[in-house]
Parts: sequence; structure tokens; C-alpha cells
Amino acid sequence: MRPSNRTVGLSLCALACVLASPAFAGLTLCDRTSYVLYAAVGDERGSQALTKGWLRLLPGSCRAAIEGPLTRGAHFAYARSSLAHSGPMRAWAGARPLCVKDGPFALREPLGAPRCSSDESFPLPFAALDTHGRRNWTMTFDETPPFKSMSDAEMAGLKRLLKDQGARIGAIDASRDKASVEALAAFRKRYNVPTNATTANLFDALESRALKTTAPSGYSICNDTAKAIWVALGLNAKGKWISRGWWKIAAGGCAKAIGDPLSADVVDILAQTPGGVPIVYGPQRFCVTNVEFEIEGRKDCRKRGLNEAGFAETKVRGLAGYTAHVTEAGLAARDQSGAPK
Repeated sequence: MRPSNRTVGLSLCALACVLASPAFAGLTLCDRTSYVLYAAVGDERGSQALTKGWLRLLPGSCRAAIEGPLTRGAHFAYARSSLAHSGPMRAWAGARPLCVKDGPFALREPLGAPRCSSDESFPLPFAALDTHGRRNWTMTFDETPPFKSMSDAEMAGLKRLLKDQGARIGAIDASRDKASVEALAAFRKRYNVPTNATTANLFDALESRALKTTAPSGYSICNDTAKAIWVALGLNAKGKWISRGWWKIAAGGCAKAIGDPLSADVVDILAQTPGGVPIVYGPQRFCVTNVEFEIEGRKDCRKRGLNEAGFAETKVRGLAGYTAHVTEAGLAARDQSGAPK
């Protein structure tokens, strides 16, 4: 049971690599985009592929991804935009499938294996890095067109997170225009962010708030419980009832189950513990199985050799995106704006 790539709906952007020689890291990742990124890295050692993630990268910043000198062999990177951002999730990717997990992970898999060895992991398309055999390398994630400097990306990143929450921001660029300065000041005042807070602290506050208020395009689920959960969805797609599952979501993590803008009026959700105890459930009956599934039709489940379960409704009519928050007590209550209370 794992999230299926077919429903993630990622858009792809270019990768740009630039040489550097930091003494503290073999591989450094830099974010010269206006998005908060979550990155994973991988390399091949002998007959095994090693992957680890997720490394949070703030716009205009760099972080060490692999300590010590790089070994000989192939190296890879992948990054996705934060679920705090509105619109479709974006990914900086390539063509090499390597295994990852939703939460923090460090995996070791045999090279050439037909699938990931754990049902908690799943493959994503990593980009190969040409390090020219050097022991120190810096990989920079860029947008198109690229920002001229890291400080430009930092300013654009602040503006993007403000706009994600409804602030009237114009172009996502490096200019410190009146509208963005006023929006930032209003955010600081509303959420008690001190004027001496670091830029990193400010990004933390902006992303944290956006995760609670932003409804990105598509349908996302956030696990606000202390343990991992399994999630399945049911909906009417172009006149046909469909149920899909399972997505495993780590404690405190989020997953995007539908990447395209929503067209249904209602999306039904079932969430349960790994032991099968329901946390979110309701009266809407759909067919399910104990393994990854995509099932058309919701009638005669048992006659078709399938199980049946009750799903809870989330009303999404008129919304391009929606984020369901699963708590220990079920779905989080929402206010009139649709944001969690």
C-alpha cells in the first residue's frame, strides 16, 4: 500500500547545476526559486542505491545534503514545492526512479530492483547530477527564467507565500514594492512575528500559516495525528464512481492525492491506522481492498470479491483545491472560509 504516481500530478521544471567547493559538504543544495522546496538525494554505491530526504530549502538559501567528500559513482537529486503553495505542486526531477517515503527517510535498495522493497516506499523520478568526478559539488534549483541572485529569490519567496494566503501581491519578483512591504508588515502584526525575527523565522511563520489556510489546486491530506495513517478517496469522476487508495501519510506530513484542479462537488475520504482502525469515516459506501487499488463503481462490492467501507464527505464544490486535515478526533472542523479552526 503506497501512494501511486499516477495521481500525484507533478509539473516538471529544469535543473541547473553550478560548481562550488564548500569544505563542509560533498553535496550542497541551493534554492534559487520562489518556492519552499523539500529535496531528496540519492547515489549508487556498488550494487545498491541509497536515498535520503526530506531536506527543507528556503528560497535564497543553501544546505548541506551529503556530508564529506562525494564518492565515485552516480549522484541524483529530486525536489518538490511545499504544499503551502497554491496551485499545482511543482517538481524538479529527471528520469531515474529511486525509492522515497512520505516522511523522513534513509533507504538502501538493490540496483535494478523492479519495485521498492517496502510497501511504505515508492519511486520518484530523480535527476542525475554530472559532478565531473569532483568531491565537492553544489546543485542549484532554478526557475525559468532564473532569478539573478539568491537575495532576489529570497524576496520573491516571501512575496509568493504572502500571495498564497490571499495578499494582493502583483508579480512574484525581487522588487520591494509598496504592496508587498505593507502585506509583510500586516502579517507580522497579525501573527505577532517580532520585527527582529530572522528571515528563516519569517519563512517558518509564513509557511506554517499557509499550510493551515491555503487550499492548493487539487486535493491534499495532512496528518495532524501522532502516528502514520492510511487514506483512501472516493469521488464521481465524469459520471463514474471511483475509489482509490492507499496513501500512507507520516505523522505531521501531507500528501497530494489529486493534482489537477477539482471538478467534483464532493470528495469522500477514509482514514485509518495501519492496524485498520478507522479515524475518518462516514455513510458514503465505496469498494476497497487491503492493497493499493483503483476501483470503478461502488455497488455490489462483496459480489465482486471486494471489501466495502464507509467514507466521510468533504464538500469541495466551487473550489479548485482543498486540504483535509486528519486529527485524532477525525476531520478538523473548518470555519466559513474553509480553513481549519
